[in-house]
Amino acid sequence: MSSAAASRRVAGAGLAVLAAAGGLVACSSSGSGDGSTSGASPAAGGGTYTIWDPYPQYDGSSPWVRLLETCGTQAGVKVERTGYDTGDLTNKALLAAQQGNSPDVLIVDNPVVSTLAEAGVLTTTEDNRLDVSAIAPNLLSAGQSGGKTYGVPIGANTLALYYNKDVLKKAGVDIATVKDWASLTAALEKVKAAGKKGITFSAIATEEGSFQFLPWFWGAGGNLTRLDSPEGVSAVALWSDWLKKGHAPNSVINNTQTTSWQEFASGDYAFAENGTWQLANAGKTGFAYGVIPIPGKDGGTAPAPTGGEFVSVPVQSDAGRYTTSQKLVTCLSSGENSLATTTALSYVAPTEQVQAEQVERNPELKVWVEAVKAAKGRTGDDLGTKYPKISEPMWGAVQAALSGSTSPQEAMTAAQSAAASAIR
Repeated sequence: MSSAAASRRVAGAGLAVLAAAGGLVACSSSGSGDGSTSGASPAAGGGTYTIWDPYPQYDGSSPWVRLLETCGTQAGVKVERTGYDTGDLTNKALLAAQQGNSPDVLIVDNPVVSTLAEAGVLTTTEDNRLDVSAIAPNLLSAGQSGGKTYGVPIGANTLALYYNKDVLKKAGVDIATVKDWASLTAALEKVKAAGKKGITFSAIATEEGSFQFLPWFWGAGGNLTRLDSPEGVSAVALWSDWLKKGHAPNSVINNTQTTSWQEFASGDYAFAENGTWQLANAGKTGFAYGVIPIPGKDGGTAPAPTGGEFVSVPVQSDAGRYTTSQKLVTCLSSGENSLATTTALSYVAPTEQVQAEQVERNPELKVWVEAVKAAKGRTGDDLGTKYPKISEPMWGAVQAALSGSTSPQEAMTAAQSAAASAIR
């Protein structure tokens, strides 16, 4: 989410999209995305360049849209921007490519990049001489497929554990002692004994459920190509045991990340697994809170999945447009503008230099920068378009185990069988 790619044609019916691969940013709109140009030709400067993004919630007065317009002005062109819902954007990008009418710049959720790349929709960063040398490798990997990079991450969000300081204090829990699964579970036991609620999260049967499960799966040493490994099973067992012992509510089975947050915001819960995007809401809860990285099974920071988008340059029949598109992408992703972009979108920057600036301006972001540094792309490990075919049986297995209809081992064995059949 090329000069060589310019000659590619979009593969057949590439409209089979990632049904729910990501969608963490709810997205509405301004501008038209017809891909047309007006005024002077690109070679002479000027004209209109189209940008599609998954942020329809931002209107023309927002810092994000003003930044796009500023980048257009710096490149000597007019920017025509359209914001789409994440799922709609993938379909529209595939269809536009089939019709030879792609936008000049496309910003998509990172798990979608491999889908569009394999369909021949995107050029590579090498084709367009986009400098990605300063980008953190773990963030860049989400936009790589077949050894090539298909865009630049404009920022990332991820997951961590929010905690209610008052609840933990009354339960006699020192947050500094929470370093692994055993100490976290011990803290939940103390919270329950004190008459409060333990931890809430989202285990819904969608990509949101997989997104929230992955830190525990990876934190146990699990590998997505072997869902039924002892490590993967132990992560399901952890969540299942929490429900059985009353440390987590049964509502997690249907919780989205939003409803899970609402439970935490009630003030009754000690912990909530949620993301960077809730920071503004955390300050409105009315109680003192803190944030720690999700602990790995045996300690350390568990790798959480990266959320966030890649800005890419789609294949164009007119190769003369790429030079200006490259300027637009570079404007959005480099230096000072990277700080403006990540601030506008509430993301952690993809480079260490800008991350340091973010923390200097807002020390509260320090834990999130640490979490992003340990994070992994869902389509990483060269999974690409195989990921959603693994994710769906995985979230189904978690649902089955949490509902008590099957054991964690049986659930993950069935999930592995389904995933293996799907990706053959």
